[in-house]
Amino acid sequence: MSNYDDLLKQRDLLDRQILELQQKEKSHAIEQVKVLIEKHHILVGEVFSKKPGVTSSSKKVPTKYRNPTTGQTWTGRGKAPLWIAGLHRDDFLIK
Repeated sequence: MSNYDDLLKQRDLLDRQILELQQKEKSHAIEQVKVLIEKHHILVGEVFSKKPGVTSSSKKVPTKYRNPTTGQTWTGRGKAPLWIAGLHRDDFLIK
């Protein structure tokens, strides 16, 4: 029967072997992916977009509100800034 120290040594050896194999397989997978990307002229946006065949693009949202005192702006999306929170937003609309 193995003692505790022997089992710890075995676990360390297995952990190292697992890590080595994982790194080899990852490298192999990356090489395969690179070959496929080059062969098919694939763009990052085509792989990671929400809709197939559509590349993602970040469109800037126009500013809707402006603080007349400081000039700070807000698009109207997300949490309202302190300067407009609780106030009537129509007073701050950019025209």
